[in-house]
Amino acid sequence: MSARDTVLSKIRASMRVPDSDDVRRKTVAERLESTPTGVIPARAKLPKAGQVDLFCAMAEQFGATLARVSDYKAVPAEVATYLRSRNLPAEIRMGADKRLKKAGWETEKNLEIRHGASDGGDLSGVSHAMAGIAETGTLALASGQDNPTTINFLPEHHIVVLKASDIKGDMESVWAMLRKARGKGEMPRAFNLVTGPSRSGDIEQTILLGAHGPRALHVIVVE
Repeated sequence: MSARDTVLSKIRASMRVPDSDDVRRKTVAERLESTPTGVIPARAKLPKAGQVDLFCAMAEQFGATLARVSDYKAVPAEVATYLRSRNLPAEIRMGADKRLKKAGWETEKNLEIRHGASDGGDLSGVSHAMAGIAETGTLALASGQDNPTTINFLPEHHIVVLKASDIKGDMESVWAMLRKARGKGEMPRAFNLVTGPSRSGDIEQTILLGAHGPRALHVIVVE
């Protein structure tokens, strides 16, 4: 036996694990195949309208600002209003998401739209979330050319568009939604769960916004 085999054998013996990994491999394979769900909090088990309201309330509780609009055509005006209200340049960074592309940005003639991944020089970025989690006010964002991950973290102001119909009661429902959309076993390169703006209390337990990402998060829920 090699030194490695000897060490692993002693670890297995101390943990009372059999030398063969066949049983554990079978257990892992069965778990991956059956995709069991975790605990689902009771507060997430609401009618659809209640889930949307809970998401909005939780998102605001964790420091996000929020707007609800009737359709995608109202998104550009809401983005422009957000930028003006914070005295920000009329510039945004956006990926290739088809839903955002069709929103009618030409109505905001003074708004400059930059496309592609952020290089860190953008003050404001716009993404489209795959889903929202009502129980925690969390946004689920899948990476890719449609919504580059850099837009989630590099601009100081992150504006996220979310369809009300994509708001789920709990996290387990979002994983099911992802498996249905992409196929079982397929994942985007990154899948970010974002709750409120970036914050840290590491220094003297004082909350600092923008410590590891955007200092402001604005969510636009499209009814």
